[in-house]
Amino acid sequence: MSNRLRRRREELSAFLRSRRARISPGEVGLPSGGGRRRTPGLRREEVAALAGVSLGWYTWLEQGRDITVTASVLDAIGSALRLSAAEHAHLYRLAGHVPPERTPSHQDSVPDSLASVLRGWDPHPAYVLDRHWRFVAGNTALSTVFGSITPGLSCLEVFDDDSPLRQVLPAWERMAPDLVSEFRVDVARYPDDPEFRHILRRLRANSALFERLWGKQEVRVSARSTKEIDNGVVGQLTFDSVTVRTDEHPQMRVVLLSPRHGTPTASRLAALSVRH
Repeated sequence: MSNRLRRRREELSAFLRSRRARISPGEVGLPSGGGRRRTPGLRREEVAALAGVSLGWYTWLEQGRDITVTASVLDAIGSALRLSAAEHAHLYRLAGHVPPERTPSHQDSVPDSLASVLRGWDPHPAYVLDRHWRFVAGNTALSTVFGSITPGLSCLEVFDDDSPLRQVLPAWERMAPDLVSEFRVDVARYPDDPEFRHILRRLRANSALFERLWGKQEVRVSARSTKEIDNGVVGQLTFDSVTVRTDEHPQMRVVLLSPRHGTPTASRLAALSVRH
């Protein structure tokens, strides 16, 4: 066994023991047995029973033995130990598995924590997209730069011939390859999401450019990009764009725009803000 694998199994052992020790029998509907328990929290046999696995097998797992563990068993153990979403993902990684994608709940409004980020980013534009790349909300500066944006508008609608986004994004064709390659990543990330399949079918059928770029099979993920915006009042604005995702709200991404240094964007944005 390599040193790296040994360290990971040692961490797995310590993690399982610590999670077991924090749960009292009463929390999971088990009798305490009376008197003082020598083991803090749950015993190994109690965790094994709750998870539906043998005591011997669970003992080997907690001891860091070189055994094979399936995702379904990890889910059962995570449930027995009442792991949070973050702890559950950590358990997967320690056991050598890729954590499953959390299924997001439908949400039409921005959580308070993300809304606070949008407000705090003023006077620079910021907005939130949902998992399907649709606009959910933006701050005051975004409205100043783009005008009114209808909730539900998708970034991918730039591939539609009559898209209003083309009027404010003069460099949209230069952005197109990155959009398609990043969209491919999300399509693969959510293979069972029917909405992604619907979006993909529509784009391939209606846009020759999208179909050509899709056929290149390129995959790219970048948190940074450049956005050039044609504002009807002050002219071209150039922003450095950073995309932020959070574990707390994985179904949403926050896009933060900052005026690019060496361009007149900052002064033009200030002049535009005064007009509003």
